[in-house]
Amino acid sequence: MADISFVFLIYAFDLFGTMAFAVTGAFKAIEHKSDIVGILILSIITGVAGGTIRDVIIGRFPPNSIVDPLYVGICVASGVSVFFLHPHLKKHWNVFLKFDAIGLGVFTITGATFAYHIFGLNFLAIAFAGVLSAVGGGILRDVFVNEMPMVFVKEFYAAASFVGVVSFFVLLTMQMPLYAASICGIAITTLLRLVAMKYNWNLPRAREK
Repeated sequence: MADISFVFLIYAFDLFGTMAFAVTGAFKAIEHKSDIVGILILSIITGVAGGTIRDVIIGRFPPNSIVDPLYVGICVASGVSVFFLHPHLKKHWNVFLKFDAIGLGVFTITGATFAYHIFGLNFLAIAFAGVLSAVGGGILRDVFVNEMPMVFVKEFYAAASFVGVVSFFVLLTMQMPLYAASICGIAITTLLRLVAMKYNWNLPRAREK
């Protein structure tokens, strides 16, 4: 019974993360003067692309985003909502950045958990699936609007996802139950991202001179 409750909890978090990422995609589209179609496309790409690419590469076909129409439905609803409410929502952008941080934690660990069920304690598979799920949609979002992906140039984003994956893996090797390791991984990734945003943490860059 506990396992079933945990599955539903992760599913609810996953949908929430999809909504949060879709909202960031819609805002990015509006920032680049897109029409309603462009807003919806970027919302869907940001919300589901990371998990879809992960599923295809790992061998799950059709991807979960196609099997369960609720994912795309949430992205469309988020895009439409932002289209009509953008002037009001823009004032609360910091709140949505916090939602995005939660989405980062959730997508990181749901992706890692998916790989764990298929490959067991294979760190490379878990890390690949977790980080790709978390940052894949954002990378495509930025590429579609002809920007250098944010995760490559600034902010402690992909690194926070990776730390969360490492924490999740270490806890599993210590024989912590999957549900507990997942919750801890989500919390660590989310908190690390929130702290990085608060203190403007960035990874070091190569010096030009």
